[in-house]
Amino acid sequence: MARTGEIARKTGETDITLTLDLDGSGAGDVSTGVGFLDHMLDLFGKHGFFDLSVAGTGDTHVDFHHTVEDVGICLGQAVDKALGDKAGIRRFGGETVPMYEAIATVNLDLCGRPYIAWNTPLDGGKIGDFDAELAEEFFHGFVNNAGATLHVNVPYGVNRHHIVEAVFKAFGRALNQATRIDERVVGVLSTKGSL
Repeated sequence: MARTGEIARKTGETDITLTLDLDGSGAGDVSTGVGFLDHMLDLFGKHGFFDLSVAGTGDTHVDFHHTVEDVGICLGQAVDKALGDKAGIRRFGGETVPMYEAIATVNLDLCGRPYIAWNTPLDGGKIGDFDAELAEEFFHGFVNNAGATLHVNVPYGVNRHHIVEAVFKAFGRALNQATRIDERVVGVLSTKGSL
């Protein structure tokens, strides 16, 4: 049975369609109108072995905030839809990825309880024309709609591009771990019997 999620979200600020296959090969077709976000989503899909298609437009003449946040929302909804009742998944994932002088550790739990801990040296500023603070906004949109607890820790790093790239690569790899089916898991991996 295919574990895919297809989401269409249209508001007064954005128009986004997103399709995610959790059991893909890392194929991507991403066009959001925000070049740096496209690059990060390509990395996420490639390193998580997810097939990801995103087509989006937004009020980028204002800034990139709405587009970035809404793509995060759509990705979270797609993960939630693709997982269904979450039966058989490993639930937890964690990965550490270096990117030149930066290193990022991402840990997540697909528990149904949205929470984000964001500990990075990002202090605002720009990555090209992308506001670095929008990386955190993307993940807020994701966790609130995937029902995930997410901890992002970057103990050091100087180059903003490298920091965010390490985070997205680690996120892809951690999510891949958490969404894998493990035949030892009967139902859901919880002593409560539900997530």
